[in-house]
Amino acid sequence: MEVVIASSPVDVGIGCWDLRSGSELLRYRSCSSAPHGLLSIAGRFLASSQLRDSPSSASCPIFFWSWDKPQVEVRSFPAEPIGSLVSNSEGTYIMGGGPSGIIYQWEVASGKLLTRWHAHYRSVTCLTLSKDESLLISGSEDGSVRVWSLMMMFDDMAKASAGVLYRYSFLEHALCVTDVVTGHGLCNSIIISTSEDQTCKIWSLSEGLLLRSIMFPSIIDAIVMDPGEHVFYVGGRDGKIYIAALNAECNRNSIHGMFIIGALYDHSKAITCLAFSTDGVTLVSGTEDGIVRVWDTKTKHVTRVLKHAKGPINNVLIVRQPLLRNPISVNRKHLNLSLPPPLSKYVDSTDAEVKTNAIVLLQSPCHDPEEIRFCSSYVMERQIKELQKQNTSGAAEMEMERLMLECKRKTQLVQQWKKL
Repeated sequence: MEVVIASSPVDVGIGCWDLRSGSELLRYRSCSSAPHGLLSIAGRFLASSQLRDSPSSASCPIFFWSWDKPQVEVRSFPAEPIGSLVSNSEGTYIMGGGPSGIIYQWEVASGKLLTRWHAHYRSVTCLTLSKDESLLISGSEDGSVRVWSLMMMFDDMAKASAGVLYRYSFLEHALCVTDVVTGHGLCNSIIISTSEDQTCKIWSLSEGLLLRSIMFPSIIDAIVMDPGEHVFYVGGRDGKIYIAALNAECNRNSIHGMFIIGALYDHSKAITCLAFSTDGVTLVSGTEDGIVRVWDTKTKHVTRVLKHAKGPINNVLIVRQPLLRNPISVNRKHLNLSLPPPLSKYVDSTDAEVKTNAIVLLQSPCHDPEEIRFCSSYVMERQIKELQKQNTSGAAEMEMERLMLECKRKTQLVQQWKKL
């Protein structure tokens, strides 16, 4: 089953509807989300960054909700307000961008802040991952789009030898970047970015070059790509969804502009967010008038209207939940929906000495939500003991590393006692 999730910048909660029937399943309370700040973490729970209550307020938390409970269950308070959020498909880590231009990365299972780096000169407005989840693409108020290698962020030697941390830095946008999306071609895929300068720019991820720039009649705030990568849809502040072709020739006779092959009309307010279903046909849009519209892209007609609240909508998601027919009646223990701890505020300087309490298992081919994606550290210890019984060289190396780490901890403990 696919559900539609929508949030607002004002505190009217998060709406959840069945995409096919249009029936509202649950309303999650106490949420005033930032743009691009609503996530479904691997289908296990919802997360959202919050806007300030007032300009002078320093509190700007990140909230976690279980699928079956409307109230907030976990509250995290980062070092600065977080706007855009993104997570990998397995829900192993969460990354967020702050107004200072810093990107933060947390481990979900433990809540530890793994790393942070200064990515832009101004606020980070949007984040997305490449399809193989090895690259992070960020957009900023300073008009730049940058590509980051996540492996490099944890390689101290590579960072020390590199002149810059990013792989590419695209500076062709004149104003704030509003959204960014990537294709399915892995290292040969494309990046499409939108900006307040009314342009969409298509970049080559393999060569780092600008392939095409498309001018639109209005400022664009949202973009989504057709799963087949034939066209992409953008939402304008004039209330229209424009359809642009990726491989079409230049059409100078188009009433909307070059490379724009059509538009969807049924809005009176600006379009703030878009989402595409996995069926390749259903498009969902959110607008400033507080209404979520479901489109059939073949007929270009609205098939369903979902009313969220009086406040505007700034985030909309389509989340696949195959077995959760009614999230209210879900047995939490049966589906292992326990939430992780709050996210840390600062990077722990003793991370290298802290024992990892959770490991991530590879996702099985069958998408069964009852399967546990995380397990505790005793499972890893049991596997190591089994290897040690076999007297293999690999087991001996692991035991040696464990003893060296234990020796290091003991040495530091002795030094602390000597100081006392």
